[in-house]
Amino acid sequence: MESFWVMLRRRYYGTYHKMSVKHLGRYVDEFTGRHNSRPKGTIDQMASVVRNMDGKQLPYRKLTA
Repeated sequence: MESFWVMLRRRYYGTYHKMSVKHLGRYVDEFTGRHNSRPKGTIDQMASVVRNMDGKQLPYRKLTA
């Protein structure tokens, strides 16, 4: 569990720089998915992303709501 929080903190300082409270759950969900797929190889990770995207849409209005 500690490694998860350490890596999330690194992502905060290195990539995002600022996470709004409004979208914090989305950042954590994204990072959780990335963290859980670490043991998989690159091809398996990409295949999983494609499988999970099939038939889904994320309109800009919903993304920024």
